[in-house]
Amino acid sequence: MKSTSFLLIAGALALASCSQDEPVSISQGHAVSFRPAIGTASRASETTNSNLSEINVTAIMGDTTFFHDLNYTKGSDGFFNSSIPYYWPEDNTPLTFYAYSPSADELGADFTINSKTQKLESYFVDTDIANQKDFITAVGTGSKKANEATGLELNFGHRLAQIELRAKADNPGYNFKVAGMIIGRPQLGGSYDFAKNEWTLDEWHDTDVLMSYCTPVDLTSTPVSIMGESGNAMLIPQTLVEWNHTGDPDNAARGAYLSVYVQITTKDGARVYPVPSDSTIDSRTGKPREYAWAAIPLSGTWEQGKKYVYTLDFSHGGGYTDPDDPLGPGLPILGDPIKFTTQVSDWDETDIPISYPAK
Repeated sequence: MKSTSFLLIAGALALASCSQDEPVSISQGHAVSFRPAIGTASRASETTNSNLSEINVTAIMGDTTFFHDLNYTKGSDGFFNSSIPYYWPEDNTPLTFYAYSPSADELGADFTINSKTQKLESYFVDTDIANQKDFITAVGTGSKKANEATGLELNFGHRLAQIELRAKADNPGYNFKVAGMIIGRPQLGGSYDFAKNEWTLDEWHDTDVLMSYCTPVDLTSTPVSIMGESGNAMLIPQTLVEWNHTGDPDNAARGAYLSVYVQITTKDGARVYPVPSDSTIDSRTGKPREYAWAAIPLSGTWEQGKKYVYTLDFSHGGGYTDPDDPLGPGLPILGDPIKFTTQVSDWDETDIPISYPAK
């Protein structure tokens, strides 16, 4: 599915002047309203035509803010309208619109939008994947003469990268049961510039371990999502520096990796990972662990508006013990690393295979 959508500014009139004491000249057209057209959802928190109910819009006229951070809500007719109508200037002065969703409060960030600066600042990704938001923006310029009758089209884009982990296994000797996943050590803080359409990562380079559990599933040759009820992750675009599992096994450098909460048994039922003699207490169950994390280093670049589907293949190996494994990080499991391929798309299904050699 496409990563862009549009809002149609249908008709409109003059906008309020800076001083409330001055009269406002208006035409007899329609107030500025918006109509979205966004593709089908692939996760609960992805913004779509059906679940988008509010947007925030700022209009700039030259060096003046025409209206600021005005909330538009969707009516029963599918159009978005504000509680206070604003209209195109009668003198045909062009207006530039900066629109976004969700709100600053929902994102937990600050917006500065005026004639000189148009930025999202102090943004940090929620470490709970279930709480992460799809952030969309649009910028467009229109005027009364050009757009009052025909409307102004605003093209929205997804400004984060969507990440999904899938897993499969076609191993004649072993069974793999998966109950969770980790996206390890992505950078979480940054700012977005509307005018440049680009992100700047926070100078402190804060990272974290993003974890999600799922209903245990036995892997087969058919890939299955292991994101659980949290859905796919929505993360800041960035270039990843991979975890050095041999030179820095406990990951002091905070390199990026993927990890799977897995139980490995032989076809006859003997458990080989975690080994039965492992007496480590699982913090979730309070009992000796029956699952343990199997990790693999992750490199590459995440771009905004792209969906990355990582398919981890356990057919020929089990990866490495996790950087936080209490019995020793970075150790090979079943000898060889997990292989994986990556699908990269504008939230459709264009495949880009990646070969990941053992190190």
